[in-house]
Order: sequence, then C-alpha cells, then structure tokens
Amino acid sequence: MTRASSPSVLALRWPSKVAIALVGLVGVVGFTWPFLATAQFVTSHGNDTPWLFAALLGLLCLVCLAEVSSGRLDPKTIAVLGVAAAAGGGMRVLSAGTAGLEPLFFVVIVAGRVLGPGVGFVSGSLALLTGALLTGGVGPWLPYQMLCAGGVGLGAALLPVRPGTRPERWMLAGYALVTGLLFGLVMNLWFWPFLGAGAASGMSFVPGASVVENLHHYGVFYLATSLGWDLPRGVLNAVLVLLAGPALLRVFRRAARRAAFGAKASFSAQEPQVAIDRSGGAR
Repeated sequence: MTRASSPSVLALRWPSKVAIALVGLVGVVGFTWPFLATAQFVTSHGNDTPWLFAALLGLLCLVCLAEVSSGRLDPKTIAVLGVAAAAGGGMRVLSAGTAGLEPLFFVVIVAGRVLGPGVGFVSGSLALLTGALLTGGVGPWLPYQMLCAGGVGLGAALLPVRPGTRPERWMLAGYALVTGLLFGLVMNLWFWPFLGAGAASGMSFVPGASVVENLHHYGVFYLATSLGWDLPRGVLNAVLVLLAGPALLRVFRRAARRAAFGAKASFSAQEPQVAIDRSGGAR
C-alpha cells in the first residue's frame, strides 16, 4: 500500500453517521440558541449545561456502539484511539490554553486525518476530556469544548486532498489555522449570553433581540476579547503541522498498516493431503 493511497482506517457506516448527526444537532442547538431564544427561555433554561454534557456522553457512547456492532471497532482500533486521546490530552498539559496556545489540536488533526472521521471525532472529544481531567479544567465549558474538538478531528478526515501528497501538508496547515480561529469563535458562545449588563455597551447579548443585532454584538465582542487568543492557537498548530506533521502522519499510517484495521479473516477449506508409502498404507 502506498502513502498516496492510504485510506481512512475507520470509515463511517450509516449507524455512525446517524449518531454523529445527532451529536451535531445537539451542538448546533447548544451554540446557536442565543440567537433564536426568547428572553423567557434564557431565564428559564440558562443553566441546562449539565444536560448537554449528559447528552453528549451518551451520543459518544452511541457512536462507539454503532462501530462495535458493525465490527469496525475492534481491540486494535480501541488501542489506537486511546493512544491518540492520551497524546492529545498530554499535549494540553503543556500549556492548558495559556495565551491561546493549545498544541492539542495538532494531534487531533493528524489522528483524524489518518484514522478516519469516526475515530477523529471520538478521539478529539476524548482528548479534550483527558486534558481537562489532567489539568483540572472540568467545568460547564467542557461539553462545548468536546463538541468543537470532535468536529476538528472529523473535519480533518474529510478534507478533499489526496493522502500522502505535498498539498495535503499545506491543506492541513491551513485547516489548523482556520480551526484555531473557529474554535474560539464558536466556544465563546457558551458564556457570552450570561455576561449580561456588565459587558461593554454594544457587545452584550440582548435577550429577545433580532438575530442581526445579536450577531453584530457578538462580532464586536469577539474582535475585542478573543481574536488575540485564537490567532496564536491557529498559528502554533499550523506551524506544528508544517514542521512535525509529515513525521507524525507517517508514524500513524505505519501503525495503521501494521495493525491491518478492517482486515477480515478468511478461511479456505482444503482437502487434507494424505501421504501414501510404498507399501500402500497411509501415513
């Protein structure tokens, strides 16, 4: 198997597609409700994050169960999934997001690119969970971070570029830069609606206001408070992809080939051969 033809190890089957679609639906609702909700809804359901966390964990288990039932998630895949999640979590310990620098996404992008969309999504979510447990970063923001990191791993696997080629390296670097910015852009939505009147004028969430007005307020808020953190994250991960990405991609792809993911056991029925000696007896 050549580098250019290395396929995704864990291709998505329809049960996994349904499960990931449900996760995506939960994520869309969890992030976009400020632009669609009424003032009464904000007052009544502003602290429902624990339910989102429970729903996310249940749906992640559903993704894994769908792969197990289809025979795609065997012990070898689980082992590699654990290594990818642990490596990503370990990278988060190095900075814990200080100044926006989060090399965790470099591992998530590479793992998702090599191991496929299913493993990419789950490993990204588990890497964030592992890093949060190691750094004490468990809080109401964690389910949102898990959703975003899972999406980063999933998107890396779906990039329309031939594996093992030079354009892949540059596309992954560009993807790392863009997702570094998008991660902060989306993540801020989990707390922005609760800043209330304490936020600067023209930047705060206005319950019941029009979508256009709240989008404008959020755009001003993002440029003023978050862009300076998100840009270093994107640049760092893009540089890591350019410098260390090819080596790590080779390591992951070599491990995937040796593990022979997706290989099916086959048995051939052959007639037993019986040797005949010169005296006519079987031996």
